[in-house]
Amino acid sequence: MAGRVALVTGAAAGIGAACARQLAADGLAVGVLDIEASRCTGTVEAIRAAGGKAVALGADIADRAQVNAAVAELRASLGPVAVLVNNAGIPGFCPFLEMTDAVWGEMMRVNLTGAFVVTQVVLPDMVAAGWGRVINISSMAAQKGAKDMAHYAASKGGMIAMTKALAHEFGPQGITFNTVPPRFITQTLMSDASFAASKQPLALDAEIAAGPITRAGVPADIASAVSWLASEGAGFVTGQVIGVNGGRYI
Repeated sequence: MAGRVALVTGAAAGIGAACARQLAADGLAVGVLDIEASRCTGTVEAIRAAGGKAVALGADIADRAQVNAAVAELRASLGPVAVLVNNAGIPGFCPFLEMTDAVWGEMMRVNLTGAFVVTQVVLPDMVAAGWGRVINISSMAAQKGAKDMAHYAASKGGMIAMTKALAHEFGPQGITFNTVPPRFITQTLMSDASFAASKQPLALDAEIAAGPITRAGVPADIASAVSWLASEGAGFVTGQVIGVNGGRYI
C-alpha cells in the first residue's frame, strides 16, 4: 500500500481518527478531513509522530465546492486518492410524527448526499489508476431499525444501497465498494452522547452483557475491518456489508 493515498472523512476523532491512523500504519498517506481542518490536528500529529504522512483538511462534505477544494489540496500535497473512507455523519433522535422536513433533509444532506458528493469527487482518480477502494461506514440501525431514528436509519440504509449499486458499476474498473455498519462503538462522540442521554433501548452495561461478545466495541475494531477492505487481499470482495458488531446482528 506504500505510495497510495487515502481520504478519511469525519477523521478528527472516534472511528474516523482510528481509520486514518490505521491506514497510515499500513503505509498510506492520509488526508484527514473534518468540518474544520483545525479539528484534525490531533489525528495528523499522531500519524506524523508514528512516521506517517498526513494532511489536515476542512470541508462540509455535502458542499461540492468545499469538497472540490479539499480534495485538490490533498492531491497537491500527497497525490491522487486511491482509498476513500466515508465516515463523516451526524446522529439524530426524533419521534417520527414530530419529524420536520428540515430535520429529515439535514440528515439526508450530510449522511447520504455527503457520501455521494465525496465519492463522486475522488472517483476519477481511481478510474484513472484502474484501482480503488471505497469503504462506507453505515450503521446497524439501517439493518434492524432504531426507535426515533427513522431519518438516520434511512440515510444509512441509502448508503448501503448506494454501495451495492456502485460495486456493480465500477467493479470492471478495478474499484471495490463495501460498507461496514457498526453497533455501539464506545469512545466516539456519537455513541457516548447517545448512551449518556439514555437514547439507546438498553443501557451500555446491559448492551454489553447481551453479547455474544461481551465487551463494547471500540474504534480500532472498525479500523481493522477498514484496513482489510482497503488492502490488496480484499480485491475480490465488493458490494458487501461487513458487520463489526460483536455478533449483535446474527
